[in-house]
Amino acid sequence: MSKSDYLRLADMIAAEIADGRLKPGERLPPQRDFAYERKIAVSTASRVYAELLRRGLVVGEVGRGTFVSGEARRGAAAPGEPTGTRIDLEFNYPILPKQSALIAKSLAGLEEAAALDVALRQATSVGTPAIRSIGAAFLSQGGWSPAPEQLVFTGNGRQSVAAALAALVPTGGRCGVEALTYPFIKGIAARLGVTLVPLAMDEHGMRPDAVQKAHREAHLSALYIQPAVQNPLGMTMPLARRTDLLRVAEALGLPIIEDNVYGFLEDEPPLAALAPDSCLVIDSLSKKVAPGLTLGFVVAPLRLRESVKASVRSGGWTATGFAFAAAQRMMSDGTIAELGKLKRLDARARQTLAAERLSGFEIQANSNCYHLWLTLPAHWRSQSFVAAAARRDIALTPSSTFAVTPGHAPNAVRLALATPSMEQLDLGLHTLAALLNAKEDDYDSTE
Repeated sequence: MSKSDYLRLADMIAAEIADGRLKPGERLPPQRDFAYERKIAVSTASRVYAELLRRGLVVGEVGRGTFVSGEARRGAAAPGEPTGTRIDLEFNYPILPKQSALIAKSLAGLEEAAALDVALRQATSVGTPAIRSIGAAFLSQGGWSPAPEQLVFTGNGRQSVAAALAALVPTGGRCGVEALTYPFIKGIAARLGVTLVPLAMDEHGMRPDAVQKAHREAHLSALYIQPAVQNPLGMTMPLARRTDLLRVAEALGLPIIEDNVYGFLEDEPPLAALAPDSCLVIDSLSKKVAPGLTLGFVVAPLRLRESVKASVRSGGWTATGFAFAAAQRMMSDGTIAELGKLKRLDARARQTLAAERLSGFEIQANSNCYHLWLTLPAHWRSQSFVAAAARRDIALTPSSTFAVTPGHAPNAVRLALATPSMEQLDLGLHTLAALLNAKEDDYDSTE
């Protein structure tokens, strides 16, 4: 069969998905059955399925088969945007009931003409000496204290990730990442022409031997990891694994992009405390403060700072002057530090509630973080469970969103605990527990 023929078959299946004849969560026949039905070779059926996976129209769940993706109508395996679902367990933006009053107190006077005159001016990727000094002190953690001249600023955390990736990995290059990772890096890498290489993990995080193996097979330019409160699994890498991973990375000459956005929920210092010349630390204010008032940070070794600055400028990722002004006030007067303390307490309370409501089910959680990983019972599939939860007005994230390799998603979902009120969260967890005990085939009857 020619290339155009197998693509034509893939287009036919894509059309069935687009017009609703094949619905999200519906299982495609095994490849041998598909080949028999279509009177084609099994190898051709495999190419058709691979093309559907590449387009993000289907997902493969290990040991379960191939299913129409919940993201099929978008045609891309990337997270969407908040949709106003009644109970949002998909997006993780912790906003405390009284935090707006704290922020308003900190920003009092910023609306005055003299303050606005400064705040509304054009900003640069390195800000001012004052914001660099305040930012360096603010980011210091557990014995790690970056120098002010190491800081480069962006509009938010995603832009910081993009700037670091663009600075370290050339177009066509390869970056090693955890096999289950922060979803937005997949889209960032695709736009930069960077190939993400999924690396095996265990209960301690990325495995050093997986880094060595991948680098031997084809050169890696960098690593991207989340050592603290990993998304989606919630684990924090222990010291022994940090030491072993850094030893391997330094021996191979691999710089590390260290995403520390959730690091404020833990006491562990960044990897940069052990390897300051190898690690670029990424941070932002979106989780610490709020998604509507944020600033991104890249703490780069001095030898890489100019490359990061150039990436920020060429990407158009420079923060606004108003964001600098607001962040400077909140960092210097302790407002963000106070919010961090309160959010730690809030995260623990939510994890305690989740552990109670999901008792008896297989969950992986960190008592300090705002999300957990739920492995589904054998009678549920990830995509179908997400669809069933959506019918009850609960938004979840399927495992395929976090999997770097299409078709290699475990049978699990991530629950983000930060957004709902405690009352909503309790109701949502109670509903999910009942759903988990139901059978996939009869969930319509459990409305």
